[in-house]
Amino acid sequence: MQIARGSQIKFIPASHEKPDDPGVLKRVLATQEDLFRGQVMMVNWSLLPDGKSFEPHYHEDMQEVFVILNGAVTMTVDDQSHELSHGDAILIDPHEIHRMSNQCGEPVEYIVFGISREQGGKTIVV
Repeated sequence: MQIARGSQIKFIPASHEKPDDPGVLKRVLATQEDLFRGQVMMVNWSLLPDGKSFEPHYHEDMQEVFVILNGAVTMTVDDQSHELSHGDAILIDPHEIHRMSNQCGEPVEYIVFGISREQGGKTIVV
């Protein structure tokens, strides 16, 4: 597991921009060294209503990357809880049991994508 705190990462010019007069800036939440070499299995825009959580589960061969778009959630990974908020990202590796809970008083939207090592793994609900 790896957490990137968006609020602690400075914006820098995108690689295709002029360094001294960029049109767009970026925050690097993960690099190719952080991500699996494999196949992108899904990219989801998700909604977690207030007071809800998703079932604890893990993936046999898929890494998941969650980027929180608004609000705040608690992500529990292998019995360790982590508070995440707007702009934060978390990388979950295969076999890490994870569950996200929303108790912030508003619906939370997040982007999640999965990268598989193409070993035919599946999702296991615990």
